[in-house]
Amino acid sequence: MYKVLFHNDDYTTMEFVVSALVGIFHHSEASAFRIMMHVHQNGVGVAGVFTREVAETKVAQTVQAARKNDFPLEVTIEPE
Repeated sequence: MYKVLFHNDDYTTMEFVVSALVGIFHHSEASAFRIMMHVHQNGVGVAGVFTREVAETKVAQTVQAARKNDFPLEVTIEPE
């Protein structure tokens, strides 16, 4: 299993991070907000834990959406 990690930056909006967590990772608004605040305050946070294939797909979807909106959001995976 692999953790999908969101990394904080000074440009990606909090609203975009929440919308990605809701739309791509299927978190509730409240859960997405808590994760976003954790990323904002600690520099990195876990969006979810998935099989490698699912984690890679979610990373690709998130990065594609971020680039489409001109955000440099970094999303990575690491083994659990």
